[in-house]
Parts: sequence; C-alpha cells; structure tokens
Amino acid sequence: MPVSEAAPNVRRLVPADAPAYRALMLDAYARHPEAFTSTVEERASLPPAWWETRLRTDANAAEVVYGAFDAAGALIGAAGLGRESRQRTRHKTSLFGMVVAESARRAGAGRQLVRALLAHARALDGVRVVQLTVTEGNRPAQALYERCGFQVFGVEPMATVLDSAFSSKVHMWCDLDATQSST
Repeated sequence: MPVSEAAPNVRRLVPADAPAYRALMLDAYARHPEAFTSTVEERASLPPAWWETRLRTDANAAEVVYGAFDAAGALIGAAGLGRESRQRTRHKTSLFGMVVAESARRAGAGRQLVRALLAHARALDGVRVVQLTVTEGNRPAQALYERCGFQVFGVEPMATVLDSAFSSKVHMWCDLDATQSST
C-alpha cells in the first residue's frame, strides 16, 4: 500500500513503539542485508527488552531513535543517534540504523529523519560532530547525507562480508557548526 503524499510526521520513538520499530528494522535487515552490519538473525534473536531499552527516553539514555509516521500513524522510517561515552570523544555522535520503508521512499521521510537527528545532536551539550557509515555503492543514501551536510572522510575496505562478498563502508561526517543553516 503506497504512502500518502502528506509529509511524514517525525518524532522521537519511545519504548511503546518497540514492536513497530523492531518489525520495521527486521524487514530492512531482511530486504537489504548489504546495507547493515547486523544480520536479521542477530537482531531477531534479541529480546523485546533490548528494543525497548534502545528507545529509552530518560536522561541516561545513550541512544535516541526517531521515527517517521505516515498519515495513518504507521511507522515508515527510523534512524538513531548514539553519543560517544569517553571524555575525549563526547563531542561526537553516530547516526545509525537509517531505514525508510520501500513504499515511503522519495517522500521526504529520510531527509526529515536526518534533520531531526541533527537538531537533536545540536541540542546536546558539547556535541559538534555527527558521523555515519554507508555501504559503498548506495548512492541514494550517500546523496541524502551529502544534501544534509555530510562529507566523506574515508572508505573502509572490506568492512562487512555477505555470502563471501566483501563490501566497503564510506565514512562520513557532519560539522554541526558548519551546517547550522544548510540542513
């Protein structure tokens, strides 16, 4: 069923969203195994509490996950942000687990999710950098990140392996101070 043309609603996910988040992510791991470091089997074996913990909203939460919802309230996309814990790297965060349902692509959900995560990162005390990796050859995803202010800073060869085939990961970063108005 195609998503309506209305702009997706983006908000921070909470533990009650865990079943929908899990279903969306497992579908993405199954459909696009080359795009993720984790396997569908690894993630499917995790207990519900793991998914709920990832969506914690208390002050000690190490990660945040935002979701994009269609007009009917269905979760159609998600992406997370994790903050570095060591003192010398607490100025950095990592964008992870970006997914938009195939039926919702090219409707702006991906860009809205990245914008929401960049805004969240800017609101964190002392955070200056958001980093991410994208599988080399995934031009739509890399182009989205570039439009949102990310720049390539390197390529990790043979970063993952799937069915005996290696894939490289493109490492990207965004200087939050430099992209304040461009996202």
